[in-house]
Formats: sequence, C-alpha cells, structure tokens
Amino acid sequence: MAKLIGAIGVSHTPTIGYARDRKLAQDPVWAPIFEAFEPLKDWLAEQKPDALVMIYNDHVTSFSFDHYSAFALGVGDQYAVADEGGGPRDLPAVPGHAEFARYLARAVMAQDFDLSLFQHKPLDHGCLSPLCLLTPPEETWPIPIVPLQCGVLQFPAPSAKRCLDLGKALRKAIDAWPEDKRVVIVATGGLSHQVHGERAGFNNTAWDEAFLDMLQNDPDRLAGMTHAEYAKLGGFESAEVIMWLIMRGAMSDKVACHHRTYYLPSMTAIATVRYEDQGEDTAEAERERVRHETTRQLEGVEDLEGTYPFTLEVSAKAYRANRFLQNLVDPAARARFLADPEAEFEAACLSDEERDLIRRRDWGGMIRYGFIFFVLEKLGAVLGVPNPQIYASMKGLTLEAFLATRNAQITYSVSRN
Repeated sequence: MAKLIGAIGVSHTPTIGYARDRKLAQDPVWAPIFEAFEPLKDWLAEQKPDALVMIYNDHVTSFSFDHYSAFALGVGDQYAVADEGGGPRDLPAVPGHAEFARYLARAVMAQDFDLSLFQHKPLDHGCLSPLCLLTPPEETWPIPIVPLQCGVLQFPAPSAKRCLDLGKALRKAIDAWPEDKRVVIVATGGLSHQVHGERAGFNNTAWDEAFLDMLQNDPDRLAGMTHAEYAKLGGFESAEVIMWLIMRGAMSDKVACHHRTYYLPSMTAIATVRYEDQGEDTAEAERERVRHETTRQLEGVEDLEGTYPFTLEVSAKAYRANRFLQNLVDPAARARFLADPEAEFEAACLSDEERDLIRRRDWGGMIRYGFIFFVLEKLGAVLGVPNPQIYASMKGLTLEAFLATRNAQITYSVSRN
C-alpha cells in the first residue's frame, strides 16, 4: 500500500529561482534561502519518495481567466518549463507520475471534489522555484511529480476550509493507492507579501510566525479564516497560503515538526517546514471503500456493446490527435488542412496510425482508437460529411439504412453551411 511519508511547506517566490540560476548560494543576502532548503533536499534524497504531490498556484502563465478552475490536477507524464516573459529557465522538463495522478483524479473526485484535469501545460515559478532547490535537476529531475494548481488569484476562490478538506480527501486517496509507493506532499506559496497597489511591500513577521504555529497545532482555526482576514494580516497575495492547508489536511491532527525556518529578504517572507505524521493511517475498511469508489461509476459499462468510455488513459493516448481535430475550429487551420493534410499531420506529430485513420475517414476506427466523437463531427463539418453519415459508418450501415431507423429523415452538421 502507498504511504505518505511526510509533508513539506515552502515559499515559491521567483527570487528563489533567481538565486539558484545565478549561483548565489555564497552571497550573504541569498545564503539563508539555500541553507533553509538544504535539510529538505537532503531528507528527500535520503528518503527517495516515488512521487511528490506539488501544490502551487500558477501566476497567469499557463492558466488564464478565459477558464479558471478552483483546483486543477495535472495528469500528464511530462511538464515543460514555462516562459514567463523573458524565456524559459534553463531547466529540463519535469517528469509527471501519470499513473498515480490519474488514480488520484479518480479517487479524489469519488469523494465529491470536482477537479479540473490538465495535460501539457508548462509549469511556472509557483512550482519550479522551490522544486529546483528541493530536488535539484542534473540531466533529469530525480523524483516525478503530480502538480495540483489552485485558483487563488481570481475571486471567488476556494475557502481555507475547502483547502483543508481537500487535503483530507487526498490523504484517503494516497493511503488507498494499491501500489507499494512512498509519497511526499509539498505545499508552496507565501508567506506574507503584497505585490500590487499602494500597499505593495507589506509584510508581517509576527503573523507569519503565528501562522506557522497554528498550521502545526491548530489548522482548524486557520480553516475558519476568510480571504480578507488573511489579506489584512499578511498582505493580499499572501492569501495563497491557504494552499498550505491542503498539505496540512493530508496529515492527522498530531504532527511532529522536524524543520522550520523563516527569512524575509525582500518582498516575500520565505518559510520552510517539514512535518511527519504521528497519527494513525487510514483504516483498511476506509481504504477499501475509497478504492471501490474510484471505479464504481463505470462498473458495468464494459458490457455495453459498441461503447468506448473516454477515460484519462484514452485521453492521454489520443491527446495529439484530438487536439489536432479540435484545432479545425480555427479557419486558418481548416484552410491549411484542406490544402495540404499531410503537411498538417507532420506539423502535429501525429502517429502513422492516427494519420491513416483520418485519411481513410475510418470513423469507427477513430472512436476505438481514442478520438472523441465531438472532434469527429468537427472533421465532418470541414469535409462536408453530415453527422448521420458518421453515425451510419460507425454502425456499418449506409446512410439510407441508418436514416430509416430515425423518426425524421434528416441530415445535419455542426457546420454553418
């Protein structure tokens, strides 16, 4: 069975990455940052966990306000380094623990947390600033991650209590994972700071120390606070420290603190903590219940002939192909595809099998491969193939034979033509 072997809380200010990239570990101003992370780095190197659950918030880099989610879990197998305006940092892509992430998605959603899920989104300093000191990469990063991005920039945002409760759901999910793996959960963000308006530069060391005390000993009190209370005490952007409650919620009521530091060099108070649990693991009966709930919603669907659920595994396999057909909503992409489909296949890095399925208009084959129907109808609209003709092909019927099974003998498409 999986085991949560510890929890870490760290700030994620971009100055951490700045200092690391410029090799400032011996500079008196920057040295305390490196010294604070060193015991955490050594502990992770010694423990060699199989995965890190990285809780962070994106800073309008990969996530924007056209679609902004409260909690977005990364379920991919690799994450690029984001360009935050001046080019991406010189770091390798971060490996994702896709198997564990997809399990967590099922197990947490089975506990009624409606997560958003993402693949192929680059990671910004919210994740990478602390990660590069916790697990310094050489040619590769030593530990795969599961990123959990929290939408704490646009309001309404998740409450502190919701974050604590999510941590509890994560713990049950981790404990119920039937693999013999060791997991560490890492929360990032804060502490006190404000970076906008006339209050820019606000800090409150007394509150930061009180927050760290309550995080260890009285997380329920922190969970009862509002965003405005966090902002008043620590600066508006410091309200992101509610993400630390996800980490704390994954631990039992009683934890041992094996590491704690605090440093205020400039705009953001930088803190590090490490906890180990002193409570009981999730009971076996509860683990079994959670395991069952992860698959219960689709139990029996395999008995439905000609039915192919679009699962996370299918989505990952056919990601490029589905994205390729989705992009046909762009008039320029449509024009390029109609003019030279082979060049577009190459540009999208489609596999030989994917290209062949599209060339042959093998609608049923595309579904069985992992294309979702709602991109097939976009392809049909571009090619002038009406939806009923696609349905007929998947059933092995002529269009006329299929229409004979309908109450109205009509053809239609999502195309406006």
